[in-house]
Amino acid sequence: MGAGKFLATAALLALSAGGAMARDVVVHAGRLIDGTGAAPRSQVSILIHDDRVTAVQPGFVTPAGAEVVDLSQATVLPGLIDAHVHILQTFHPGDPIRNAVTRTSYDELIDGVNDARATLLAGFTAARDVGDDTEATVALRKGIDAGAIPGPRLWLAGMPLSPTGGHGDGANGLDPELEHPAWTENIVDSPEAARRAVRKWRREGADLIKILPSGGVMSIGDDPKLQLMADDEIKAVVDTAHALGMKVAAHAHGKLAIDHAIVLGVDSIEHGSFADAESYKLFKAHGTYLVPTMLVGEKVYERAKTHPEQLNPSTVEKALSVVPVMQRNLHDAHAAGVKIAFGTDVFGIAQHGENAKEFALMVAAGLSPMEAIMAATHNAADLIGASADIGSVQPGRYADLIAVAGDPLKDVRALETVDFVMKGGKVVKAGGKPL
Repeated sequence: MGAGKFLATAALLALSAGGAMARDVVVHAGRLIDGTGAAPRSQVSILIHDDRVTAVQPGFVTPAGAEVVDLSQATVLPGLIDAHVHILQTFHPGDPIRNAVTRTSYDELIDGVNDARATLLAGFTAARDVGDDTEATVALRKGIDAGAIPGPRLWLAGMPLSPTGGHGDGANGLDPELEHPAWTENIVDSPEAARRAVRKWRREGADLIKILPSGGVMSIGDDPKLQLMADDEIKAVVDTAHALGMKVAAHAHGKLAIDHAIVLGVDSIEHGSFADAESYKLFKAHGTYLVPTMLVGEKVYERAKTHPEQLNPSTVEKALSVVPVMQRNLHDAHAAGVKIAFGTDVFGIAQHGENAKEFALMVAAGLSPMEAIMAATHNAADLIGASADIGSVQPGRYADLIAVAGDPLKDVRALETVDFVMKGGKVVKAGGKPL
């Protein structure tokens, strides 16, 4: 591929992207992994009208009047999807308790603008945010959708719902006399509170609901192995969310919380660390997805070993005991036939923009490179409920495309260096550089 020709074409696309006139574009792909599970194809043309794919044809064709993007020497894939991010959260070294009581949602929103851009430029054209300030993430999504801010398509859970003292209780470990409205608005200690919270989040613009039925690793004092949210509270969330057309993601490390959440109807288990063979049977029987979040586990484990002073008082002990089982769990879940969706749990301790490092960790746990790619395309789109729009290169889908120089089926780490990104027919990165 001639660099001058490619960059000139990309510049033309960038200039024309903001116009109101209809646009026809053709992408000449040297190799296409289309996200359907089909074998890769060589030398194909992807025809695009405005923001959607209209056809995928064999050979390099150039319809009259179409702009050409020459990726004839590259591997082209659908835009990647990270089904577990926290787009407003960036890790700030130092005392984590001080940070928790001095930073506001406005500070987080400023971080989120940079984090969204980094995520998009890494090739992730869509993401499911499963835990951030509801109003702030809705504002960020509006800015992205309006074209004012570069970023991925976002599906938002808003603030995750937690029982008192659970993984999402912001007052954990602090002086009981301290108060903040944000520390109580996501607390649900009854079915009635759960129903009201789901309806309120929907009114404020959430697309899905995140619940925290087990303890977590990064929170203070709670136990990841215990189920902390009662069954009737979980059921109230699931029933209310599903009635509103919303899916439910459940943060769950311990087996009891995993098994109960699946039986009660959640759509995905996030982390799933202490699942076992009985749990995997439930996953399969109910069609529940596992989002294993290997990258955050690796990064938290490294930080606990090397810089424990940067973590809250109880996280170090929990990280050293929980994280080592996460890879074994993914291996066993995959071997058992559990549906896997790609998710990193990026919140700054793993940097926004390095999401693709999850692929190598998934392959190390037993997935093939193609299975890992499918987890970040077809499967993630299915989990989100947006397969008609994202996750594959097919007619009718958004023209969300990425390209890499190598062959990710031979070395999945090729996806860590994305040279080209197109979102909705608009080129946002070409030749390895943002436009």
